[in-house]
Amino acid sequence: MANLKAIRIRISSVKSTRQITSAMKMVSAAKLRKAQDKILRLKPYAFKLHEIFVDLSQSLAEAEIENIYARSASEEKILVVVITSNRGLCGAFNANVIKESRRVVSEQYMNQFQKGNVSFLAIGKKGYDYLRKQHLNMLPEQNRLFNNLTFNNVSAVAEDVMNSFLSGEYDRVLLVYNQFKNAAVQNLTTELFLPVETVSADTKGTVPTDYIYEPSGEEIIKELIPKSLKIQFYKAVLDSYVAEHGARMTAMHKATDNATSMIRDLTLLYNKARQAAITNQILEVVSGAEALKG
Repeated sequence: MANLKAIRIRISSVKSTRQITSAMKMVSAAKLRKAQDKILRLKPYAFKLHEIFVDLSQSLAEAEIENIYARSASEEKILVVVITSNRGLCGAFNANVIKESRRVVSEQYMNQFQKGNVSFLAIGKKGYDYLRKQHLNMLPEQNRLFNNLTFNNVSAVAEDVMNSFLSGEYDRVLLVYNQFKNAAVQNLTTELFLPVETVSADTKGTVPTDYIYEPSGEEIIKELIPKSLKIQFYKAVLDSYVAEHGARMTAMHKATDNATSMIRDLTLLYNKARQAAITNQILEVVSGAEALKG
């Protein structure tokens, strides 16, 4: 039978762990509610702006107005933006994104990868640490974004990526991240960021809206399209941030439940060991009394 002192120490340790996981669950729940409000307000605006953006791109193509963000790309130089978190304890949240980014490269861009033409931009410490250890082509880390996640900070990174595309440094830019669905579910997503598609999968077969440009199509390209791209990038980062807290809250909830179950089992084991010890002591007393009678 297990030692009583060892069981008591283990029960105390598991109780301390349960207290920590329970506190982390409540912290993540509070952060999730705050961040969830942001993404729920942003999504309708981002989706509508993207819809206008796709229609506009198609109209510009039909009007033979050059859209520098939708130029024909050779797909020789690829940039994969991997969005993870700065901290762990959120289940398979980070591992799934890293695995998906490696899968996309191996299945679609293996030739470019073998030539050294695939680069990675990691937003989040966990993704950056893993990819750096694999000795891949890495851009400077952007972990600081999650310290103050605002549109202005994210748009500065998005603008750097857009300028790299326009200068021909990259021919194709992909975003790989966890999209928030609810607190327990995150959808692993791979999006084409650049070049922009003139016709999206949702609008194929439909008649594009005929826009009247004021002041001109060229001015629209300079103003609206970059703004739409920055909002798309910000939505991906914010989506990942919200999904992270949902994943951590769920992971800590399961850890708390597991700790509670373990404490129950250890308490039962402790009681059995204590009963056995008491029984042994009684037997020793009775045996001693019988020996004295003899």
